[in-house]
Order: sequence, then C-alpha cells, then structure tokens
Amino acid sequence: MRAFGTDFAVPPGYLNTPSMGIPPAPVAAAVAESVERWRTGADRPGDFDEHVARSRAGFARLLGVEPGRVAIGASVSQLAANVAAALPAGTRVLAAEGDFTSVTFPFAANPGVTVTEVPLDVLPERVDGHDVVAVSVVQSADGRIADLPALRAAAEAAGAAVLLDATQAVGWLPLDVAWADWVIAAGYKWLGSPRGSAWLAVRPDARERTRPVAANWYAGEDPWATVYGLPLRLAGDARAFDLSPVWLAQVGSAAALEYFGGLDLAEVAAHNTGLADRLLEKLGLPPRGTAIVALDADPARAAAAGIVSSVRGGRVRVGFHLYNTADDVERVLHLFE
Repeated sequence: MRAFGTDFAVPPGYLNTPSMGIPPAPVAAAVAESVERWRTGADRPGDFDEHVARSRAGFARLLGVEPGRVAIGASVSQLAANVAAALPAGTRVLAAEGDFTSVTFPFAANPGVTVTEVPLDVLPERVDGHDVVAVSVVQSADGRIADLPALRAAAEAAGAAVLLDATQAVGWLPLDVAWADWVIAAGYKWLGSPRGSAWLAVRPDARERTRPVAANWYAGEDPWATVYGLPLRLAGDARAFDLSPVWLAQVGSAAALEYFGGLDLAEVAAHNTGLADRLLEKLGLPPRGTAIVALDADPARAAAAGIVSSVRGGRVRVGFHLYNTADDVERVLHLFE
C-alpha cells in the first residue's frame, strides 16, 4: 500500500508496530542493497560511517538537538546502562509501575540505587525526594502517555534528573524533550528500522554524570585512530558513549530516520490516534489520544481473524501507524460481535 508518500508491503490487519514496525520500501531496499554488497565483498568497514552519521543526525533532528548530543547503540538497556552505572550509592530513582524493564532493570541492577515505582498518573507529584526519574514517554503495555510538561516542572523544582525512553513515541508523536537529561529510543518499532539500532541523546551538562560502560574503539574522537593501545581517548561529545555500529541496522536507520524526519509528525499522530480513538469510540470507550490500545479480547480469535498483534498483561495490544487504515479498525471490531 502507499501511505505518507511512500510504499509499504504491509498485510491487512498488521497492528503489531509496538513490537516490530514495517519499513518503508526505500528502507528495505537500502538494506537489501547493503546485503548484496556484503555478499559480493563490495563494502569496507569505513563505508558504513556515512550511514552512522546520517542516522545520528536523523535522530537528533527528531528530538530537536545537535548531532553531537547523540550516541549510537544497539538497544535501550545498553544505552540506559551508561546512565544507571554512573549513579553513586544512595541515589533514589523514581519509575512508573509496569514500565518496560529495559528502562528500569539497568537502574535496579546497580546495588547502590533504590528504585521506587509509582502509578504513571501520579509520577510528577512524587518526584520530590528523588534524584532521578526514569520513564517511558509512551507506555509499551497500553499506550498511556506520560505528562511530560508536569514531569519537567516537578523535576526542575526538585532538582531531579530525567531519563526518557521514547521508543514507543518517536516516529509518530511530536516530541519536545530536548530539556531531558537523557533520551533513549530504539529504531525497530515506530521508526521502521532494523533491530540493532538505538540512540541516546545526552544533555551537555549531563555528560559528566554518564559513564561509557561499553567504551570501545568506535567511541574515540577519530574511531579509526583509536583501534589499538592506551591511553583511553574518547570523543569529546556524546559519541564517547557510542557502541560499535551494527552495520545493516545503521544502513536501514539512516534511510528511515531521514524519511520520518521529513514528515509532519503532527499529521502522523492525528492519523494514528484518529484510528485508535475511532476503535475505542465504536467500542463505547473514551478516546485516549494514543496510537496504542490494549483490549480485553481473545488472542486466538484475533489471530484467526488475521490480526497481527501482541499480548501484554493478558490483553491484546494493537498499535496504529501510518500504514494502517479504517479497514484495520473494522477488522478489530469484528472480534466483539
């Protein structure tokens, strides 16, 4: 099908973007071409630096920050560890109940840190008395959206640092998050990228509170000059937290983030939430203004109806993205007839 200026080979009823996004045709083509170059020995390792630079710049653009504030990695948890491992003993971290564990586990794994979970809707009012807040912008399980303006105000008043996981938001929800100390996201969901690409945006004054736990040759100022020997010589910006790139993932992400960076995300959000809220309205439920919906439905029946979804917390989770249509809404509604 064609949507938002490009083609998608997405089957009807595919509502599993919160687990795995479908790439735009040019993204899939870029990866396929790269596989062919790999197969025929046409590439050299340095050839992928351009793709890394493009994906870094693409993520920075989506967040409204400079590329020098962005590190590349492979997963949310790996990047969050750069923050969690740097926290001194006695640090108090506030998190949302039931948040995705790639956000919370890195902090819980630090034996000197105390992590307290509270309901998402009261998170801002519980910030006082904590040193760090770590939370997903959009909850993976059911699509609830954190109250970021309230969180920002509370964190500034309490002097608390904030880490945001934007994985379930970036690519469909316009974001104003440059104020956060750290923003992390993986690319294989709403950004239609291959798994193995993720990014960490670090506010400049938070760099000294971030530890390069996977320091490696690619994190050097000039990676090709830091492949051998000491002393430690890392880049002077957020690239100090880079992980050696997953090549094919970066090829796809470079193309994908340039595509999403050229979209009007307000229009994408209106499309996505419009479909999700239409589903809720037809079911007699109030609109929620999010692209992710969790339903009390039979997973086996959903699969038999050709709906590709996930089960989270015992509920069928569906997500509406730019390649979904009103026909997908109707397909879900048939489950309740």
